[in-house]
Amino acid sequence: MAKSEKSKSKLPPYVNSSAKIHPSNDPETDPNSYSLEKFRLYETRQRFYLVGSDRNKKLFRVLKIDRSEPSDLNISEDPVVYSPLEIKNLLQRIAEGNRATGGLNFVVKAYGIAGCIKFLESYYLILVTKRRQIGFICGHAVYGIDESQLITIPHVSVQTDVAHSKAELRYKKLLSSVDLTKDFFFSYTYPIMQSLQKNVTSMGEDGMPYDNMFVWNAYLSRAIRSRCGNTIWTIALVHGNFKQIRLSIFGRDFSVSLVSRRSRHFAGTRYVLDRASLSMCTAQLHLQVSCFTTK
Repeated sequence: MAKSEKSKSKLPPYVNSSAKIHPSNDPETDPNSYSLEKFRLYETRQRFYLVGSDRNKKLFRVLKIDRSEPSDLNISEDPVVYSPLEIKNLLQRIAEGNRATGGLNFVVKAYGIAGCIKFLESYYLILVTKRRQIGFICGHAVYGIDESQLITIPHVSVQTDVAHSKAELRYKKLLSSVDLTKDFFFSYTYPIMQSLQKNVTSMGEDGMPYDNMFVWNAYLSRAIRSRCGNTIWTIALVHGNFKQIRLSIFGRDFSVSLVSRRSRHFAGTRYVLDRASLSMCTAQLHLQVSCFTTK
């Protein structure tokens, strides 16, 4: 492979959105060069199978989650990149192999993993099951959450009384009180947690920067990211507000985007804004407006 071609494949996802389309006949494609946006969760008695695909459903990956342990999280990523026909055959083989214990059953359709969490015993998977598009930044779609679902990972046959205790149910209720449908947004291909200036200068970075202070679910998604060694299964949620409107001035149409982000380290309201910070915010707003200007 020529040097220029090799360097091109290493471009981060927010540089060239066409890199998201992965040829199904190339199993050695770097997982940082594409994103998974559509998921289907299947279950057997022993495992969950999360099947992820790109936007056009041309490539498929499989994440296996063990259900035989009541309090441990065992996740493994299938290294194979499947074509549509290959993933169909794989699911048929899994169903046949588990026919004696109930077969393979479809659970839910999803659009990404927000994370996983454990209270007293069982691990739970937090899935985004409905999304809505709320805008674009430099050609990259930005989404909000319409619905999420909490999935218990261990099979009911291996759970103990702790999994159904009052304390466990109380913790689950507290987690359910966090409304992900309000004031959360994300993008599969653009690091919305960073400023436009940072994204322009970060030309050599791969994947989403989850160590950023504005990624709300950095801790919740850490276990999955560390086991898989990539960020294609999880979505980086930002808590704040995203507003985009289109304006027309003197016959020219352009978009104005206002992005506010709340730090996961300092979640309180900030009342004091010094002159230097105000100048930086103004400069960033000017850069974003000029970026979205169209003819």
